[in-house]
Amino acid sequence: MSPFRVAGVLGPVTTPFTPSETPDLVGFAANIRSHLAHGLHGIVVCGSTGEAALLDEAERNQLVTTAREAVPTDRLLLMGTGAESTRQCVTRCRDAGARGADAVLVVAPHYYGPQMTGDALRAHYLRVADESPVPVLLYNIPKYMHFRLEPQLVAELSMHENIVGIKDSSGDLALLEGYLQSQGESFTVLTGNGGQLLPALEMGVRGGIVAVGLFAASLCVDVYDGFRARDLARARTAQEKLKPMASQIVAGLGVPGVKAALDAVGLVGGPVRAPLVALGVSDVRTVQELMSA
Repeated sequence: MSPFRVAGVLGPVTTPFTPSETPDLVGFAANIRSHLAHGLHGIVVCGSTGEAALLDEAERNQLVTTAREAVPTDRLLLMGTGAESTRQCVTRCRDAGARGADAVLVVAPHYYGPQMTGDALRAHYLRVADESPVPVLLYNIPKYMHFRLEPQLVAELSMHENIVGIKDSSGDLALLEGYLQSQGESFTVLTGNGGQLLPALEMGVRGGIVAVGLFAASLCVDVYDGFRARDLARARTAQEKLKPMASQIVAGLGVPGVKAALDAVGLVGGPVRAPLVALGVSDVRTVQELMSA
């Protein structure tokens, strides 16, 4: 069998909520269908943009089941399954596989950050990979982890037959270059930074999981397709349009900003779940101006 490979532009979908804070599964499925219709190559549920840290286990399982019904088999469905205990992470991986996820995206445990040594992280990921029924992608996001996965550790983990890639959301191109040293036939590097999608592709990544693609899918696909077709003028033009949205909406305003941008383009953004709070009037106006521009 050929190795499992993730490529292209994937959307880390939001989790729409009703006014009572329950997941809006109808709106969730409608968003997914729209993202795919606009060219995204796959979907990631229960990631950082999906407010995964604020979801309970039943909700997570509802979301991946709903997503699988909306994502055709020729597109990829990934699920975020990171947890603070290795045991819980393994359980989530098994649940994801049982409900149709093609692979899982696993952020490192980080509450006990000072104890997350190389040895601890190595043992965690190796057990997860051994016991997960579906392929595992590592997830590096220092903004929330407060540490980074070191390239040497990633190189070691990349040798495991069930660890098939890494998403790097650090925004650090030097660190990304370190991860790319491990890329090969059975291990793929993806960027999580939409503002750097083209530079990352030029460095050698095979795609991205980028939140800006949720409300600017066609631009992200233009970057990816333009790069692959060696039409760099097309790719650069699209990348320049993405930069302010990626930096000001995604990086600057976070999940509330992404949801406001979805509302602005006619998709289901809606409220965030407490303790997150909705954008103020001034920030909403900024989002709308960026989107109209």
